[in-house]
Amino acid sequence: MPIYEYRAKEDGVVVELVRPPAEADAPVEDPEGKGRTFERVLSTFAARAGAGERANPGFALPRAGCCPCGDPSGPCNN
Repeated sequence: MPIYEYRAKEDGVVVELVRPPAEADAPVEDPEGKGRTFERVLSTFAARAGAGERANPGFALPRAGCCPCGDPSGPCNN
């Protein structure tokens, strides 16, 4: 099940909830009982290489097709 982040409009506090996609935009009860209103925000994440592995800082997802340059018949599409 996905984890969603919600930010309080009043003070910017962020809470995370595990809920089904069908309930992603359902109202969020204030966990501290202060009556704040929460709205869903775009979640981001970070990934790390495992022990002994090196991260590839040059890696990027293709913009289109299967070639990193975005051209499905481009020079880097082997």
